[in-house]
Amino acid sequence: MRLLAILIAGVFLAGCGAGEQASPEPRVVVAALYPLAWAAERVAVDSVDEVVNLTQPGAEPHDLELSPRDVEAVRDAYVVLYAGSGFQPAVEDAVASRAAPSVDVADGERDPHVWLDPLRFAQIVERIARTVGGAGTAHDEVKELKLLDTDYRRGLETCQRRTLVTPHAAFGHLAARYGLTELSLAGRSPEAEPSPRELEQFVEKVGASGVTTVFTEPLVSDRLAETVARETGAEVALLDPIEGLSQERLDAGEDYLSVMRANLAALRKALGCR
Repeated sequence: MRLLAILIAGVFLAGCGAGEQASPEPRVVVAALYPLAWAAERVAVDSVDEVVNLTQPGAEPHDLELSPRDVEAVRDAYVVLYAGSGFQPAVEDAVASRAAPSVDVADGERDPHVWLDPLRFAQIVERIARTVGGAGTAHDEVKELKLLDTDYRRGLETCQRRTLVTPHAAFGHLAARYGLTELSLAGRSPEAEPSPRELEQFVEKVGASGVTTVFTEPLVSDRLAETVARETGAEVALLDPIEGLSQERLDAGEDYLSVMRANLAALRKALGCR
């Protein structure tokens, strides 16, 4: 009887051990902002358990500060996707302590807004797919992005004007891809407000450029854009750098592709494209 009890206890313990081994740590991808979370959710459906966006819906990602829980999530993530080049310093600091894979989509570029160039973003999506273990799963997304590029190329091919005025320098990659010139009121961060003299000089430059539209963004104040438009007699329109979408917009079904197409329509109208 004593021997039988020992054998039963051994089987029970072995069963517990097997159960523990069958429950591996969940594979979590942490994305620093919306377009990267969008890409990961599309290509990593079968290879990860969860995609977490550090920037809450409707929040300005340039201002992101990480809680201790966020830092822990970055540290423990299977993969972290972020834009370096000073775009979100808190994320870069947290990533520096990681040993597991991290993907800097800016890849050393001075302008981190690489997702606004559809062809460049297609390459990034493929890289994300390879990193999260879903190599080959990005085919549909890459196809959609190449079609988006074709629409932009055709839609912006014949325009009366080729200068766009933006609140901050977010559209440099898009402008370079399609032969446009960007005049930005601030630098890479929308928080970098110009001095009164700089604003005066910017108004003069905009007036001399012949533009008819000054663009605003959803997540930042339109006060300076309204001032430039008023001083130059231009209209105001919305152009979204897709740094983040509000929960209301997400619930309404908007996503990266739909916003990029809305941006194309806004550009065509502002630039007088045929």
